[in-house]
Amino acid sequence: MTNPSPRADALTLTLRALAHLAGYPDEALRERLLALRDALHARPVLDASRLETLDDLIFELAGATGLDAEAAYVELFDRGRGTALLLFEHVHGDSRDRGPAMIDLIQTYEAAGLQLASDELPDHLSVLLEYASTQPAEAAIALLGEIAHILRALYSALTARHSAYAAIPAALIELAGESLHAVPVPHEPELDDAWHDPAAFGGCTPDGQQRNSNSPQPIRIMRGAAAPSSQPVTNGESV
Repeated sequence: MTNPSPRADALTLTLRALAHLAGYPDEALRERLLALRDALHARPVLDASRLETLDDLIFELAGATGLDAEAAYVELFDRGRGTALLLFEHVHGDSRDRGPAMIDLIQTYEAAGLQLASDELPDHLSVLLEYASTQPAEAAIALLGEIAHILRALYSALTARHSAYAAIPAALIELAGESLHAVPVPHEPELDDAWHDPAAFGGCTPDGQQRNSNSPQPIRIMRGAAAPSSQPVTNGESV
């Protein structure tokens, strides 16, 4: 058996560091921020300008209080589809196609000897990057190429919000050998408007009072509760 090439080793370390950076910035992650920076710089596979933008993200997280970092993460990634780290949100949305796609992804992880925690979703970017970090370099890069269109949309949405987190999809696009450019960001309604549950049959409004029992009433099917963001699952190794 041959040893991994130096670049393959460095790519594994880089993907694992990016997986952690894309995760929920709890106390455990914040304590590892400088170690993650060291990992990215030790045997760099990203160019100096991209490493600088990742440093900006790391220093921003390190300089924030725990509550501020966590609240900002939730506000950024859990309040809109455009910036969702759940990749199938960008592909399938709320359609029934998402379920089979999730099952296929879980089976892919299991075939590689990885097991998800019960509270984690397989399409979270951090989880996918953890998986990619266990694969040969060619397979990992090919996987990033397959999701490049999602990463580009995520990069564009984060850039539009002037978020330092845009450095993560930008780095992944470059690792995939794809061009880094912004794409149009679709307009999204405010979360409160998108998830507002109207009063049934007009409730006690004048409009509702004026209707009689023989009037046809609309049935409105609304979205269910939003799924919480996941934190990355690891295969027992850390940076």
